[in-house]
Amino acid sequence: MTHYFAGLDIGSTMTKVVIISDKLEASLIGPTGPEHRKLANKVMEEALDLAGLRFIDLTYIVATGYGRINVPFADRQITEITCHARGIHSLLPTVKTIVDIGGQDSKGIKIKDGKVTNFVMNDKCAAGTGRFLEVIADSLGVPLERLGELSLTARKAAEISSTCTVFAEHEVNNQLANGESVANLIAGIHQSVATRVYSLVRKLKIEPDVAITGGGAKNIGLVKALETRFGYPVLVPPEPLITGALGAALIGKEVYEKYTTEGQTPIRCGRGLEEATFFS
Repeated sequence: MTHYFAGLDIGSTMTKVVIISDKLEASLIGPTGPEHRKLANKVMEEALDLAGLRFIDLTYIVATGYGRINVPFADRQITEITCHARGIHSLLPTVKTIVDIGGQDSKGIKIKDGKVTNFVMNDKCAAGTGRFLEVIADSLGVPLERLGELSLTARKAAEISSTCTVFAEHEVNNQLANGESVANLIAGIHQSVATRVYSLVRKLKIEPDVAITGGGAKNIGLVKALETRFGYPVLVPPEPLITGALGAALIGKEVYEKYTTEGQTPIRCGRGLEEATFFS
């Protein structure tokens, strides 16, 4: 009999689902809205459709991310720090330091054998996060997904001295009005974010290999700016947004296997999707 395990990561801007057995069965990424419970129900159903499964086929479900407490059908809630460590270790086992750049925060995580040994987090300021880049992209009239490729065309990186999002946006607009190119400004913003993130993560005594995860890892300009600050290449997983959800699914699988090895049955806490009609 095949057992299936699901990880659901509700982040500040994106929600991710991964379903595994002995292999990856399905993964799904979608925007996080204000109604976390309704969204959790919806994305899980979509992921199950992709995998050709029903909810009752799932053996164990783990929720993670800042919205994890709003997943009533999950059997366990685990912090995103732990799940990122487990997910990255399964994909890139040589990694010792993880830099996660999300929509509303950035994190540095030190790991050993897939376990967290230390971490730092910036969750009080938008600078150094995806939100910072989103604000600047809107100010420049550039789609967020094009920031990376445009920055690679820069002749030089414009100097952005402000670390505050509001002041940096004002500074960018002033330089733009004075004739600075959009590409140079974007390259400067990437350097500013990379410096901010590096200053946070170096508190952990960075050890290579370093992996970049989160939405920031999809921005090639930001990745290159981080490599400049670190002084060596960094690793990016094939899909950097799903590492937390993957780690959650893997932890669920390990919980089940631990209990069954000991001759026990893991306690299922969650309600089924069919019992969650109040989400609509």
